[in-house]
Amino acid sequence: MLRCKSKIFLSLITVAILSACAGSGTVVKSDGTTDEPRWHKWDKTWFNKSKGTFPDLSSLREVRSGLTKDQLYYLIGRPQYSEAWRSHDWNYLFHFHTPGRGTNDVTTCQFKVLFDKDMFARSFYWKAVDPVDATCPPDSGKQVLHHTLQTDVLFSFDKYGKMDIQGQGKLELQEFANKVRQIDKITAIYVTGHTDYLGDDAYNERLALQRAETVRQYLTDLGLPAALILADGRGEREPVVQCYANVPNLKQCLQPNRRVEIRVNSESMVNKM
Repeated sequence: MLRCKSKIFLSLITVAILSACAGSGTVVKSDGTTDEPRWHKWDKTWFNKSKGTFPDLSSLREVRSGLTKDQLYYLIGRPQYSEAWRSHDWNYLFHFHTPGRGTNDVTTCQFKVLFDKDMFARSFYWKAVDPVDATCPPDSGKQVLHHTLQTDVLFSFDKYGKMDIQGQGKLELQEFANKVRQIDKITAIYVTGHTDYLGDDAYNERLALQRAETVRQYLTDLGLPAALILADGRGEREPVVQCYANVPNLKQCLQPNRRVEIRVNSESMVNKM
């Protein structure tokens, strides 16, 4: 009996250690930080045939503190190294096209995400692989103008058409378009619609896309280049606040999640005024 209890005790200790120390050996604190990030051997990835991936740069820019594992997975995919059970440490191998730098014009970096005790992403680390003195992530030479509009200001409840845009929403879009006209060498304008979790998933996906498409059309009407404006709807998948059904004023609590985000990528920003 004593021997069995000892085995059980040792098993519990092992599980605790695996939860605190990820496969890379990084000791993660309860708040999702570490005193010393440790790294896997860069060429020992578990997935993608040990080659890593080229991340979508616009998705990579959306990575921030507070994301869940599902949200992070949606943006940049699964971690590429083998990790401990319920790991608080996700590790990636990323490649970036960098003409004139790196091997065959490619820079390679490792990326680490640490999660707190509630499994929310809290801290992020980079390590240069090739070249070893590279900046990670590499400076693409692009700058980003980002603006968030609350859909409660843009549209009435359940509305999404161009004729449904409210006066305050039109004013905000006009002011935003004026800022965009001051940007030189625009490469892309991304319009992304978001909803709260109330309602059917498929409905929320559709409404988010319809509202993003309407904003795209309105910005085109204001003279912004239609060929560079891309609309996308992500429904309820990327909340900025978490509200539960029993909170007072649930609809008001969820308001920040009902939004349209507009991001402008450019090679440089030049004030023409």
